[in-house]
Amino acid sequence: MGNNKEKNYIAITINDKGPFKYEKGILLEEIAKDFQKKENYLIVAAIVENQLKELKYPLNEDCEIKFVDISTTIGSRIYQRSLSFVFIRACMELFSGCKVSVEHSISKGLYCEVHYKRPIELEDTARIEKRMQEIITEDTQFEKSRIPVDEAKDIFREYGQIGKVRLLKYREKPYVNIYQCGWLKNYFYGYMVPSTGYLKDFKLQFYAPGIVLQFPRAEDGGKLPVFHEHPKLFKVFRESEKWGEILEIDYVAALNDLIITQKEAEFIRIAEGLHEKKIAELADSITENLDEKQVVLIAGPSSSGKTTFAERLMIQLKVNGVKPISISLDDYFVNRQDTPLDEKGQYDFESLYAIDLKLFNKDLERITAGEEVEIPTFNFHTGRREYNGKKIRIEPDQPIILEGIHALNDELTAAIPKNKKFKIYISALTQLNIDEHNRIPTTDSRLIRRIVRDSKYRSKNAEDTLAMWYSVRRGEEKNIFPFQEEADAMFNSALFYELSILKKYAEPLLRQVDNTSIYYSEAKRLLKFLSYFVALEKEIDIPRTSILREFIGGSAFHHAAD
Repeated sequence: MGNNKEKNYIAITINDKGPFKYEKGILLEEIAKDFQKKENYLIVAAIVENQLKELKYPLNEDCEIKFVDISTTIGSRIYQRSLSFVFIRACMELFSGCKVSVEHSISKGLYCEVHYKRPIELEDTARIEKRMQEIITEDTQFEKSRIPVDEAKDIFREYGQIGKVRLLKYREKPYVNIYQCGWLKNYFYGYMVPSTGYLKDFKLQFYAPGIVLQFPRAEDGGKLPVFHEHPKLFKVFRESEKWGEILEIDYVAALNDLIITQKEAEFIRIAEGLHEKKIAELADSITENLDEKQVVLIAGPSSSGKTTFAERLMIQLKVNGVKPISISLDDYFVNRQDTPLDEKGQYDFESLYAIDLKLFNKDLERITAGEEVEIPTFNFHTGRREYNGKKIRIEPDQPIILEGIHALNDELTAAIPKNKKFKIYISALTQLNIDEHNRIPTTDSRLIRRIVRDSKYRSKNAEDTLAMWYSVRRGEEKNIFPFQEEADAMFNSALFYELSILKKYAEPLLRQVDNTSIYYSEAKRLLKFLSYFVALEKEIDIPRTSILREFIGGSAFHHAAD
């Protein structure tokens, strides 16, 4: 009898503590209740033996688990996805026949649009928020079921969600997992919380013509962020959407259709032509204002294509008869032993103060005044600056190009008056989404770019890149994003076809992350994400000057791997 009783229990190590004994078949949600303290962040999922599982997952054998809360990137995504479902349901109930689209991120929230017979107004936002709160109070379950693809198509056709219907055409498996919350059924790329009662913390912000859905963010420690308007960034997103409409490529299925029918070549040329036109316009603007704007500053997050962009901008300036010079901020690093330390006591090379600001500003002031200045070269082997006779003197009509993570921060170039600077923010702001309700995060696009480039040029595997991505993102939140709206111009380096190209490079690398790795669940998530795309094997139509070449190789620029 005693042995039989023991067989009904399993040993579970939880957050590196234990083991604890629980009855076989217990749901993760029940265990989470034992470990959820009021002062702690909300638990929304768990990593079971390095695999992400929903809280409704039953445990039937001894295992090791780590809870996932909303202060983490994974937890924040689950919360956001579940909250989006509630938002969509509330809108569909209040505005009969409307169609809801989740567009992109803005001000640490999700920008959504409600397409109805009249424009949505400020008062409507309050009504939607009230209905969402009612659904959350009801604590309705998110019920998951597996249904045949054809049945799912019928459901979404009835809802008028044609993007989902078209995407399911490329589904390799004969079934699909859908969620139901009350009367509404939907398909989401990723897991949900168990019920609406988990989603108490949210806010809606009217942002014409749409609404920003705010939720707890990982980078804000699992708290609701303060809303800040980002008119310049919003304008770039709107411009990208309009181009998607012109090209008739709104969702992934439209791109897949092009590739299957072998009609992608013209659209690649149009996308690349748009990049070239935008860079030429920026060069024209700089040329027209050379008397005032002598220092051109370029900044953007990791894997935005800054290196190729800077090279192409310099070419377009030369086409205008201008002779730009570039100065590497790396050459102004402080000697290694003087580098600031981060909270772990390690060198913080991304700190603004890893640069000798006093020397850099002194040299920059003299260069812009027309003096001949000997500039240093940083020796990365010795960790010290050296002077090797490299001198710079510029003419009054020669702009200086500076590219780096701190370029938009005025403290970097404090010696130069603001009216003498032309600031450019560059980022890969995704131009298409998976379907009406599943967006492609800009962060994921950049991460996949980085995985491919790190493997090709830096001898790093996917696990290496995933391991340092959190640190990269934290640096961006601190050093880049707070300054993006101070830019005079923004450049969107995303190419609508790029994930179809990157897929064939990234998938083999992600598959090498095995199930013993703590990054296995993230690699698996990215593989699922890439599975929505049909691979584009041909690269002949991608010009050697393309920003994409910085990541896949074959670039005309020698420094594209930097």
